[in-house]
Amino acid sequence: MTRVKRGYIARRRRKKIRLFASTFIGAHSRLTRTTTQQRIRALVSSHRDRSRKKRDFRRLWITRINAVTRENRVFYSYSKFIKNLYKRQLLLNRKILAQIALSNKNCFDMIYNKIINQKEYTNQIKE
Repeated sequence: MTRVKRGYIARRRRKKIRLFASTFIGAHSRLTRTTTQQRIRALVSSHRDRSRKKRDFRRLWITRINAVTRENRVFYSYSKFIKNLYKRQLLLNRKILAQIALSNKNCFDMIYNKIINQKEYTNQIKE
């Protein structure tokens, strides 16, 4: 019977895992068992943090908008601002509002004034 040399497929699999873990430190990049464990852990973390990143950015945008709305106006908060935006059907998402608030305060003030003026206008009509 002819001799069968084994290990090519296993070596190829381990090599693939090692390439993935080449930037890891110490045994995490050298030993096969710890490398596979770290690889699983890294993939789990990346999957979890993709949705976490979306959450964190939304939080940042809300904080920025809130800071700008409270800057010169007394007793006006983010929640009232967003409520009035939806009431006036000005459909701007939080990302765009935060960018406008940072880069172009005049434009943000125009949006704010439009909301306030329409609010006063509707109050006059009701009375």
